[in-house]
Amino acid sequence: MPPRLAVLASVLGAGALLLAGCANPSTGSATDDPTKPVTLKFWHGWSEKNEVKAIDASIARFERLHPNIKVKTTGNVTDATLNQALRAGGDDAPDVASSFTTNNVGQYCSSGMWADLDPFMKKTGLDKNKVFPKTLLDYTSYDGDQCALPLLADAYGMYYNKDAFKEAGISRPPRTMSELKRDAVKLTKRTKNGGYERVGFMPNFRLYQNSPDRLFAQWGPTYFDKDGKARLAKGNAAKDFFATTRDLVRSQGGYGPLEKFRTSFGDEMSSQNAFLTGKLAMHMDGEWRGLFMKGAKFRWGTAPLPVPDDQPETYGRGYLTGTVIGIGHSSTHQNAAWELVKFLTADTDQVVSFANAIHNVPSTKAALASPKLDPDPTFRAFLGIAQNRYSTALPASINGGQYVVSLQDFSYGVEAGKEPDLDKGLRELDKEIDADNLQAQN
Repeated sequence: MPPRLAVLASVLGAGALLLAGCANPSTGSATDDPTKPVTLKFWHGWSEKNEVKAIDASIARFERLHPNIKVKTTGNVTDATLNQALRAGGDDAPDVASSFTTNNVGQYCSSGMWADLDPFMKKTGLDKNKVFPKTLLDYTSYDGDQCALPLLADAYGMYYNKDAFKEAGISRPPRTMSELKRDAVKLTKRTKNGGYERVGFMPNFRLYQNSPDRLFAQWGPTYFDKDGKARLAKGNAAKDFFATTRDLVRSQGGYGPLEKFRTSFGDEMSSQNAFLTGKLAMHMDGEWRGLFMKGAKFRWGTAPLPVPDDQPETYGRGYLTGTVIGIGHSSTHQNAAWELVKFLTADTDQVVSFANAIHNVPSTKAALASPKLDPDPTFRAFLGIAQNRYSTALPASINGGQYVVSLQDFSYGVEAGKEPDLDKGLRELDKEIDADNLQAQN
């Protein structure tokens, strides 16, 4: 999927709607006959022409297999709109809904807004542990409630300019953070007036997809302890992460000059994207970016992001996220809705076809191993990241990922030099996260 540019901002709005009025959880005792004629309402967030064409083709395949079930789709739906409709319930609410915001799964499940899918899987013999990778199951469930399933995934890795690498005498992408720093310095080109012609690797957290949690995944962080308490101040992961990003900033000229250069970049989804125009030699992004690289005037490749120097065995890992799909709690056609959800998420040919069409990572084990997948090596690098046992996704939370927003705000202060005492700042961040979680529970 293309990047969801307003995901973090929408998390809070959607979360407020969920917390304002909870639904009665589905009991899994749906009684509708899925073989009878029925029309399902399916809401999704896709809006780009190619994406809408792909999801419409998926629905057409489903309707050919289930001629008694018609599906009325509504696209470009935000989480806030979706959750408002589900909270209200009734005939206008969707039977099936998808979301790009994995951070909201904790709310979908705990509020009962999305039906528990385990009873449907049990009834129809779908073994989720055999079908879906564990990390994807983790981000579609909360506190034992599997209220969603993965509908394609995103993996984050590195795009790099092969021509710039050759010019700088670099033979391969960096695999450790120290190599990243070394190569970034070599690849950075300054202008005579002190500006930049090109930056080796821009670590600034406001750049495109550079939300701090995505690069932080290379450290394999543990956000919460077994009791659900924030623990970013404990251990060395967060401290090493911020030390590394600050070192990357300093080594390439400092926060001020880099941030000034960043503000000159074109829109992420336009032909003026900074990597596409050669202003960045290395860049963190998702697998979908390959679709937008057709006009590049240089040779480019993909690879996993580097890992900390003391974790070389984890090279190949990355940050995982994706689209999630579920059944509305108030739907009176839940058995028929399950047939649609099962087809979109677990039918191997369907998952492969959809993944190829929108250049996303397949979300089942069988689809990931399919020979029908796009053979492009720049895409297949992300398949490896998705299957790496060290790759991680964000843990679900009851308040829609408010802790990610808190981490992001804290990170802006760190990179700008406003957090001189990192240990103290991380302790305060943990307290803030715990307070927000406690408020959401009450």
